[in-house]
Amino acid sequence: MQTGRRLLIDGPALDARGQRACIEVLIDEPSAPGSDPLAAPVAESWVLLPSSLRDARDLDGLASILAMAGCRVLRPMPRGMGRSTGTLEDLTLHALADDVATVIRTLGNGRPAILVGHAFGHFVARVTDLDHPDCVAGIAIVAAAARTFPPAVAGAVDQIADLTQPEATRLAWLRRAFFADGNDPSAWLNGWYPDLGPAYRSAGKIPDKSDWWPVSQAPILDLQAADDPWRPASSRHELKTVLGDRVTVQVIDGASHALPFEKPEAVAAAMLGWRQSLLAPISGR
Repeated sequence: MQTGRRLLIDGPALDARGQRACIEVLIDEPSAPGSDPLAAPVAESWVLLPSSLRDARDLDGLASILAMAGCRVLRPMPRGMGRSTGTLEDLTLHALADDVATVIRTLGNGRPAILVGHAFGHFVARVTDLDHPDCVAGIAIVAAAARTFPPAVAGAVDQIADLTQPEATRLAWLRRAFFADGNDPSAWLNGWYPDLGPAYRSAGKIPDKSDWWPVSQAPILDLQAADDPWRPASSRHELKTVLGDRVTVQVIDGASHALPFEKPEAVAAAMLGWRQSLLAPISGR
């Protein structure tokens, strides 16, 4: 049994120097008590994708819980973060989805994976499903914003990621836009990549949201936080209204937009229960 392993794999594109890009992947192998390590090579993978301008380490807690439950977890570092070196020039969601698909095809044991997209990570997960449906068994979107961003928080990421802002200002924005009352936001003062903001803002616009938001090949768990200002209660069922029974909606109390960081145990329990419900009709045949 091995957890927290880091691996560099060849990416699908070139880096800024014209050389083959690398993708750094954090790997957490199944570590449930009594789990059979020989089963790991055929285990279905869960691919965790972080939020805007943050990297895979945000999801350490969630990855550990999933691994303890017997899941194999892959966490690719987004381009420009860690040792991932893909070019940021003319970056698109298609390119980021290609990176995810490469991770699945290289490390996914020949099976489609469950994608877990936190906030902006759900953009990447959904476009991966659009472009590479053979790689995707299901999508858990965690603290996804409403289809149209609420104006009150639309500029929050830039404010928080701006390291020239006073700490008190950044904490105030974290409490306003990411953390529910009673949850400590101080850990998120660190871990931002402000220099990547322009590239990722541009990437999030290509393809247009109208091309991927109302479309899904895979089943979706729309896991929301009750206190998330990015996802007002009025938008709870907007995705399910469009995609019908393909979408399952669940809401977790006591959390905001940093949901998988605030409540990793509740997020893991919801995702594992949803995945089991998808398998039930198959196992019952």
